[in-house]
Amino acid sequence: MQVWPGQMYPLGATYDGAGTNFAVFSEAANRIELCLLHDDGSETAVELRESDAFVRHAYLPGVMPGQRYGFRVHGPYEPQRGHRCNSAKLLLDPYARAMSGVIDWDEAVYGYRFGRPEVRNDLDSAPHTMASVVVNPYFDWGDDRPPRTAYHETVLYEAHVKGLTMRHPELPEELRGTYAALAHPAVIGHLTKLGVTALELMPVHQFVQDHRLVDAGLTNYWGYNTIGFFAPHNAYASWGDRGQQVLEFKTAVRALHQAGIEVILDVVYNHTAEGSHLGPTLSFRGLDNASYYRLSEDRQYYVDTTGTGNSLLMRSPHVLQLVMDSLRYWVQEMRVDGFRFDLAATLARQFHEVDRLSSFFDLVHQDPVVSQVKLIAEPWDVGEGGYQVGNFPPLWTEWNGKYRDTVRDLWRGEPRTLAEFGSRLAGSSDLYQEDGRRPLASVNFVTCHDGFTLRDLVSYNDKHNEANGEDNRDGERYNRSWNCGAEGPTDDPSVRRLRARQMRNLIATLMVSQGVPMLSHGDEFGRSQGGNNNAYCQDNELSWVRWPEPGDRDDSPSSDDAGGPDGEALELLEFVRRMVWLRRDHPVFRRRRFFQGHPAEGAGDELSDIAWFTAGGREMGPRDWQSVHAKSLTVFLNGSSISEPGPRGEPVTDDSFLLLFNAHDQEKEFLVPEHLGRQWQVVVDTDRPRAAADGGGTRVKAGDRLTLTDRSLLVLRRPA
Repeated sequence: MQVWPGQMYPLGATYDGAGTNFAVFSEAANRIELCLLHDDGSETAVELRESDAFVRHAYLPGVMPGQRYGFRVHGPYEPQRGHRCNSAKLLLDPYARAMSGVIDWDEAVYGYRFGRPEVRNDLDSAPHTMASVVVNPYFDWGDDRPPRTAYHETVLYEAHVKGLTMRHPELPEELRGTYAALAHPAVIGHLTKLGVTALELMPVHQFVQDHRLVDAGLTNYWGYNTIGFFAPHNAYASWGDRGQQVLEFKTAVRALHQAGIEVILDVVYNHTAEGSHLGPTLSFRGLDNASYYRLSEDRQYYVDTTGTGNSLLMRSPHVLQLVMDSLRYWVQEMRVDGFRFDLAATLARQFHEVDRLSSFFDLVHQDPVVSQVKLIAEPWDVGEGGYQVGNFPPLWTEWNGKYRDTVRDLWRGEPRTLAEFGSRLAGSSDLYQEDGRRPLASVNFVTCHDGFTLRDLVSYNDKHNEANGEDNRDGERYNRSWNCGAEGPTDDPSVRRLRARQMRNLIATLMVSQGVPMLSHGDEFGRSQGGNNNAYCQDNELSWVRWPEPGDRDDSPSSDDAGGPDGEALELLEFVRRMVWLRRDHPVFRRRRFFQGHPAEGAGDELSDIAWFTAGGREMGPRDWQSVHAKSLTVFLNGSSISEPGPRGEPVTDDSFLLLFNAHDQEKEFLVPEHLGRQWQVVVDTDRPRAAADGGGTRVKAGDRLTLTDRSLLVLRRPA
């Protein structure tokens, strides 16, 4: 075999049409062997003799895409000093563009002997672990263009590749649960009709199953257990795992882009799947443990701010390079449109505290590629001082956990909620305005993958996680949920009507709030997980979206009770669609600047851009906001007083709206204020959703008194 010196950059395996360049970093290694793996279980070892800046490299002519490989690192095994090199362990390439196979959790994949962690384990891990794969980087993107949807026009849809597509009745069985399913017209048609503009995919970086879960007969369904930051997860590929997963993912991105849908990845750069000091040796640990991980003062242990056993060392230049190279790769080569960073507070921990001026943020902000895509933070981790909602720097948007909590509290009837609810509805200026950010920094959501689904939020007071095998100890105990009078499924028609109304209240509130709305997959159908609020290990029908059968709809115009679970699901779907498109059609619900509380300059309108009223039609005062039992509110949104111009500098005008919130447990009378407009039309009624559909809502006049059912929301429109 010919071995040429090759190049130190780019890291990983780079195929150029004639051969492959291999490059890998390790400061700890004395010697590194590149192992080419053969289908008969044998391997050919090639020592990487060239070294520049601790990067060892070689070029192998004739090595083609599909070739499986790994590394064996010869160096110190001194856990007490932070070194865990062991040439008996076949290591994955941190920069591998694809990975093949699975880990079977034999003792050989660990660096120590079971029951004797102080004893080095020299069993060969190659037959029991995964392999890195050389991939073909060439792909016909055709006329693909990123949609580049502006934040104020964005509607996010969080989804799991398998969970969204596994039970879709129109998908061929062989495509269900795969990247190819995302590209299927049935899935894309649902997303476009729903009105979402961006698909936020739960982790698709290569992850591994946890040994503990496998032994318990469970799986790491969510995928927050990354081992390959450049490789699409191989189990989601229908075509094969010798590089085909890369082509299949690119095909899905191209199809979604053609439909105008952006692709955003949920990425986990805060830790790896190697876990604690008792975890396996799969890649980073065996290459250069001390360069990749945050180690404690006793260097055989790890600092853990993620709850997973380890945290990546975010002040290491090699870790920072890995993260930035990965982000650029997914933007430039895989053409994704943005990222949601899991436990993003950990990325800002250069030392102990969360630092918004950390090197990671500096690198992102100056990077000409990464800085131009959507950057969404989950602004917390499990470490001390880790809750950082509102504290990320400009360019970043954030999952607004305070929005979620406040909206849930309002509709379940918690006291002293109204003042904060007003702030969340108007874009959370208290969190984002001081550092120059806009309402669009707030990603608003009521539910996500973590916690109750929308239906479970209104059906359970308590979590029911028994299926997870932890005696219901796992998962959040304080869910801000309310079961509407019965725990779990019920045949009581009054409870079912209230639950349906509560789901509509939450969806409608989300879509009329300033900020960027995010839906969780299946909530548009009212999917349930049986009260499980931590379904991370449930790769089964508990977590998969159950698509309703269209033929089961009761279309009787005499009732808003659709009858039967599929009828209820389809009715909710229609309501969600109408709310999403109401938001997309009206810029007054997606302002790019915060409200001023007075008329906009040059608007030619004497009315304020926003105004707040009691149910009796009187402007809200301090006592009204702070009242313990205040649970009703009227909000005026002035479509003639939008301060921000259009893309060509033109004025933006819209219809005006009144939002009438009744979160009381009894019906309440509302007065339509007289000075805001003479004629209004009901366009949303969460109590009678069909009556307000298709422009058929009741017409009301200024001074009219409207009786709102307990826990309901009314939206009135006044044409511009």
